[in-house]
Amino acid sequence: MISKKILVMVLAGGEGKRLHPLTKDRAKPAVPFGGRYRIIDFVLSNFINAGLYRIKVLTQYKSESLNSHVARAWHLSPSIGHSIDMVPAQMRIGKDWYRGTADAVYQNLNLVHDEGPDLVCVFGGDHIYKMDIRQMIDFHVKKSSQVTVGAVPYPLREAGSYGVIEVDRNGSITGFKEKPSDPRPIPGRAGMALCSMGNYLFDTDVLIELLERDAKNESGHDFGRDLIPAAVKRYAVKAYDFSKNMVPGEQKGAAGYWRDVGEIDSYWQANMDLVSVTPMLNLYNFEWPIRTFYPPYPPAKFVFADEETKRIGLATDSMVSEGCIISGGRISRSILSPGVRINSFSTVEDSVLFERVDVGRYAKIKRAIIDKDVRIMPHAVIGYNLEKDRKRLTVSDKGIVVIPKGAVVD
Repeated sequence: MISKKILVMVLAGGEGKRLHPLTKDRAKPAVPFGGRYRIIDFVLSNFINAGLYRIKVLTQYKSESLNSHVARAWHLSPSIGHSIDMVPAQMRIGKDWYRGTADAVYQNLNLVHDEGPDLVCVFGGDHIYKMDIRQMIDFHVKKSSQVTVGAVPYPLREAGSYGVIEVDRNGSITGFKEKPSDPRPIPGRAGMALCSMGNYLFDTDVLIELLERDAKNESGHDFGRDLIPAAVKRYAVKAYDFSKNMVPGEQKGAAGYWRDVGEIDSYWQANMDLVSVTPMLNLYNFEWPIRTFYPPYPPAKFVFADEETKRIGLATDSMVSEGCIISGGRISRSILSPGVRINSFSTVEDSVLFERVDVGRYAKIKRAIIDKDVRIMPHAVIGYNLEKDRKRLTVSDKGIVVIPKGAVVD
């Protein structure tokens, strides 16, 4: 990696309304993912694995769960200049909370002035992916870019759900449209468009000038909608093609996996991606580990093997975290967070269970997301009659049933 002094700012104040009720009591980056992680662990792991250790996490909405997780999971060494600092909204400049992503950084420009970096990384804290950020930094410097936007190619038919970047044949950004009805294809790649990842790299003086100018304007104070289009008019702005990012130790074909888990169906699908035989997001790559907090749970346990009564503790195509007890029940294509108990004769399919969920005997569950400390009563049936489920629970557009934290469901 080219030698530069780099400051990292992670935007982690999002409310995540489309993930409700999972975000009823926590910020979106604090939502559990993959059994034992939180969403924010992915971006933080990417920076730490890339050797970038000066990180500010900007928080706002219901941040207590996020603050507690980072405090427990992420211990760096300040004595050698390594730290992850949680930065709450403080109304340093006026009486407003953050009015947008750009305003969040603008209200914390004191951190940039104090650190005096050459470059500033401004990344979202709510996406699932692996990325060697050193490669994006090298690209930024070698291309003499002043602003670089991380971008992932998507088929045109899907790109309209994202912010679409328009580029010329040299990779220079010429325009940006938020969720366009007619996204423009990448030059030379018909059928594909470049979608913004919400990850930005700035020369420091350019970032300061753009933020100060934006603060004076009537705008949404958003990086994608406001700051990047303004930058295109004044500076050298390049798109970094994330599909070319090669993470050490990753299998062939895994490059370019990035998921916006901003709503229930995409969140559920990203979890289900993990239980495939050869997942594109490989959590077992020890050259690029995803770090998190490790609670003091005992190993997972599977008990009972009574073929005659079908009382068998069994898991297939699933991920089972520490502290779980599969006591005579069956799970398939599911992810269990620490401390889950599956009782006898129950079945769980295509589901994500958060910490300490208790599934009673003879319960049947499929295509569900169950938040922590939920008790599923014996003989309960979830996910088989969506009309009935909608009367008492949240059901997504694609039929995923969501049970809120601490609920008792019969």
